[in-house]
Amino acid sequence: MCLAYPMKVIEIKNDQALVDSNGIRRQVHTGLLKNLRVGDYVLVHAGFAIETLEEKEAKKSLRVFKEYTAAQKSLKKK
Repeated sequence: MCLAYPMKVIEIKNDQALVDSNGIRRQVHTGLLKNLRVGDYVLVHAGFAIETLEEKEAKKSLRVFKEYTAAQKSLKKK
């Protein structure tokens, strides 16, 4: 299964960006996106920022991931 995860752009340098989600930071390639700015949310897959997201949509996706993770942890405890 392939998964793209929403992350917030913290810093941009050339065609690389430092992105963050819940304190986890990664360097990603940004060559697929134009007009990227610090503070934008991007979908990250396999080390690439592949799409820019509206903040509201990114936060909604992050909530869903958090709920899914919590549900998986709950199932493992049973």
